[in-house]
Amino acid sequence: MQRWRGYEAVPGGWGRSVVTIGVFDGVHKGHQTIIGHAVARARELGVRSVVLTFDPHPAEVVRPGSHPAVLTEPARKAELIESLGADVLCVVPFTPEFSRLPAEEFVHDILVEHLHAALVMVGGNFRFGHRAAGDVALLERLGRTFGFGVESGPLVAEAGTVFSSTYIRSCVDAGDVAAAAAALGRPHRVEGVVVRGDQRGRELGFPTANLLTHRYAAIPADGVYAARLVRRGGEPLAAAVSIGTNPTFSGRERRVEAYALDFTGDLYGERLALDFVAHLREQRTYDAIEPLIAQIGEDVERTRRALG
Repeated sequence: MQRWRGYEAVPGGWGRSVVTIGVFDGVHKGHQTIIGHAVARARELGVRSVVLTFDPHPAEVVRPGSHPAVLTEPARKAELIESLGADVLCVVPFTPEFSRLPAEEFVHDILVEHLHAALVMVGGNFRFGHRAAGDVALLERLGRTFGFGVESGPLVAEAGTVFSSTYIRSCVDAGDVAAAAAALGRPHRVEGVVVRGDQRGRELGFPTANLLTHRYAAIPADGVYAARLVRRGGEPLAAAVSIGTNPTFSGRERRVEAYALDFTGDLYGERLALDFVAHLREQRTYDAIEPLIAQIGEDVERTRRALG
């Protein structure tokens, strides 16, 4: 898959393409359906498929300080989109100037002049242009003017629940990682670099990897979870993960700490990923160390069972 930074990066001699547009945070089941259909239609037409997305999240530019929690970091999002068969990922820098681009100019400058769209695939709730003035109906009218087709897909839902990035963020925020996984089609992932903590886990007999995560990362609610710890180039490890402030020790800083089961190596400085599988319990405060150690031992056994 080719990766372009900005639509100006389109190479000379670029032919027609099928384009799908969106933030695609999470690349959830709804996104997978839209991107997959765009890839399939591009192959039917004998052209290339382009996934057009934005960085940073438009909300942060339009309403500074309102950046939503991020379900997939840029590199992870690119990997997931590539796995769906897209030919090109075009990441457009979402600047204040770009946010003021009228809907008609968005279509003419990007879809027509640069990407030479033969077909544009979007979700039924797609909006575009300054103040989100453009909708699917306007896109269809402009398509008739400039000679490209438009196809919009229905929102993907199961058991009456519509899958959206907002819905998945609410699941993660509530600690319902199973519901998040059902909508994503895979476990929710949190990535970070292992940094030195208080070494308290080591003193208790359960040394943990303390993850420094992206400031906008979608972190599950405080509690204890069963997860798979993914190392670059290594096999996933079972991990019991604690999220919270360590109330037993009067902690104040919220942390993500993972105890890798049956692992004795050094993880400091590594970039890891945690794939959350199950919520085990809420955070608790203990009056003594012994019951805390016993509880951690029980968490480890429950993690083994949850991960099979």
